[in-house]
Amino acid sequence: MKKLPLHAEKPLITKKQYEAMYPKENETELAHLYFISKPHKISTPLRPIVAGIHAPATLISKYLDESLRPIFNRVARKTIYINSLDLVKQLENYERDGNLSSSTKFITADVKNLCTMIPKGGALDALYRFCVKHGKDGNIGNLSINTIIRLACLVLDTNCFVFDNKYYKQIRGGAMGSPFTMTLANIYMYEWEQSLIQHQQIRNELYGRYIDDIFMTSNESIENIKALLDQANEKDPNIRINYIIHESVEFLDVLIENVEGKLTTSVFRKPAAEPYIHPYTSDHPRHIHSNTINTALLRGIRICSDVHTFDQERLKIEMALLLNGYPPKFIKRHFKELFKNYHASEIYQDLDEQRYKELHLQLLNESLTDHHQQQLPANQQSMTEQQKNTHKKHKQNKEKELVIHYRYESGPLNTFSREFKQL
Repeated sequence: MKKLPLHAEKPLITKKQYEAMYPKENETELAHLYFISKPHKISTPLRPIVAGIHAPATLISKYLDESLRPIFNRVARKTIYINSLDLVKQLENYERDGNLSSSTKFITADVKNLCTMIPKGGALDALYRFCVKHGKDGNIGNLSINTIIRLACLVLDTNCFVFDNKYYKQIRGGAMGSPFTMTLANIYMYEWEQSLIQHQQIRNELYGRYIDDIFMTSNESIENIKALLDQANEKDPNIRINYIIHESVEFLDVLIENVEGKLTTSVFRKPAAEPYIHPYTSDHPRHIHSNTINTALLRGIRICSDVHTFDQERLKIEMALLLNGYPPKFIKRHFKELFKNYHASEIYQDLDEQRYKELHLQLLNESLTDHHQQQLPANQQSMTEQQKNTHKKHKQNKEKELVIHYRYESGPLNTFSREFKQL
């Protein structure tokens, strides 16, 4: 690996930075390529992943990612969907502000091969402009902008891997599996999408992206929307989007519908998804199975916009639990306990719409608040040395314990799954 001039007249990086980025030579190995299928898409395309956890430039890639990603997250916060709950919250605010009408269209777009299609030169130019605009005194943290560009070049120039006993070098885009690749792709995309962002903001419409998936709202005609998106498609030969315009769309795990000017959101499952969850017969502590139920219910409450939509989701959850061997009494008890813990038993018993709305907003806001706290600077998240030592001591004590799991269910429950599947 080509070394940066650490001991030059004016060092580009400190000794500490050098030690953090330089690989351990006895652990360094060439990356390898493998593929993950996408069974939910037509013709089942493959996603290429370059596994380079011990590749020569991995530590540099990680260092750049940790330096630049927090800045990008702050700069692009208003146009990035953190998760499906963030999307639901923004949609509800959009409706509350009076922007949703019976003619409102929802648009989803998929960026084709984002990470592997960005050009090296164009990506580095975008990175330089981003650093100049959002850096301070020509620096990003302790690194000069020129040093960041040189390090980024080093990462991109060493995307080498082995596949089928042959050696390859990636000359376009970044390696999916390299920490810095997604941050670089995000910065490149952020420049590309500025015209769409401004177009939407002027009209009080939503625009946001989750990695390579875009979601927008519009009250314009379908012809105007298509013209806007087609124009965006011609902007950069490296960026191609496939879009859908409709009153009902799926984005992440949310089904979004405009029902005569009323917003409806519910949990979306891909057609290829099977109703498999953690089996009840698995040899795990019983609280794991309890958490499986609670997590599914809380997800449904946060996403589903009204109590009747949630009730349909509850039935799907209950069906999946039964198919995976959960006893009916166990399911019913945990359903009741969850609503009781939130002082909302009337939702489970009477489908109380008003109380459901209150709980829906409460859980939605709590989840997003928790996520924002996770985005705090590292020095605000880290534990004190005393906390770390206490945690380490507790972990050592736990390792000495022997925990034996056993199941005691018997009788008709043993044959329930088989009989249920025969119905």
